[in-house]
Amino acid sequence: MENFDEAIDRTQTASVKWDKYANRDILPMWVADMDFRSPPEIVEALRNRINHGIFGYTHAPIELIETVVAMLEAEYGWKVGIDAIVWLPGLVTGLNIACRAASGGVLTTAPVYPPFLSAPSHSGQPLSTSRLVVEANRWIHDFDSLADAIRPETRLFLLCNPHNPTGRILARGELEKIAQLCEEHDLFICSDEIHCGLLLDDGTRHVPIASLAPEIEKRTITLMAPSKTFNIPGLAVSFAVIPDPGLRKRFEAAMAGIVPHVNALGYTAALSAYRDCEPWRRELIAYLAKNRDLVEREIPAMGLSMAHVEATYLAWIDARSVDDPARFFERAGVGLSDGADFGSPGFVRLNFGCPTWRLEEALNRMRGALR
Repeated sequence: MENFDEAIDRTQTASVKWDKYANRDILPMWVADMDFRSPPEIVEALRNRINHGIFGYTHAPIELIETVVAMLEAEYGWKVGIDAIVWLPGLVTGLNIACRAASGGVLTTAPVYPPFLSAPSHSGQPLSTSRLVVEANRWIHDFDSLADAIRPETRLFLLCNPHNPTGRILARGELEKIAQLCEEHDLFICSDEIHCGLLLDDGTRHVPIASLAPEIEKRTITLMAPSKTFNIPGLAVSFAVIPDPGLRKRFEAAMAGIVPHVNALGYTAALSAYRDCEPWRRELIAYLAKNRDLVEREIPAMGLSMAHVEATYLAWIDARSVDDPARFFERAGVGLSDGADFGSPGFVRLNFGCPTWRLEEALNRMRGALR
């Protein structure tokens, strides 16, 4: 059994998450980086690779590619060939390359993970957005607003599912409406599905939008990675699933000369994650679900609100009753992500991927500040 309650000192490790508040009594609950030790199987695989002592140029091992393809079929009933997998040094890289490859305007929704809002401008493409809305305690797409946000130059829809920061798992019916809209307007789809291994409710299923139908698969770039689920973001390994040869050629052409290869240790960790670490993942999900339940009990008691978190380890909190809530809670000793960066000022995002005792302390500080 993994000890997720273990106190692991992350100071003096060049941690982006912890160094932000170095030498200050502020609990870092912001960036999506868990405070749990990575699975022991991954650590052992890395140790064995390091002991080899040579770190030359490396390509993706065939066993890793076959493992990913088998995982997609086993988990989602989605059959793709090994040539559909394009390896990337990060999912954000994939978002930016998709914007370059589409060669036209970009559509997305807000609130959303900040690189969705910045990637279009990096490639000189115009961005239009549609607001998500809350209905029955769930964030959903407003399809009238989404259709109205499509411009004549729009060529790409950036989708986030499971959704960051709201924690939604999009239902098949909602995905089908998105797919239909993209077909009608001849839009490519780039779907960030990095949190698909972190479903917190029993009986829920993740559906890759590309798996809906062959005609949707043909226009879709699906981005996945082991980094969030197995807490290895610093090893810089992710992949795009692009079954259509023409779209894959466009994507790879946009990568040419600017995207580095994944490093040897990233490949090693990814293989171990998908091959060896399912028991660890199940223990993690059970722990995160309890943390989620704690947050969902405490936040309303503070006079704030949040929708139910179905996936991820991120709570999206409506704190518009507080002036500049990110700064307010930072002064109280809790470092949260500012909703303005996600396109929604007045909200904050709380990362509950940490030991429960630390989460309880953060919630106590927030409650005390609001009193």
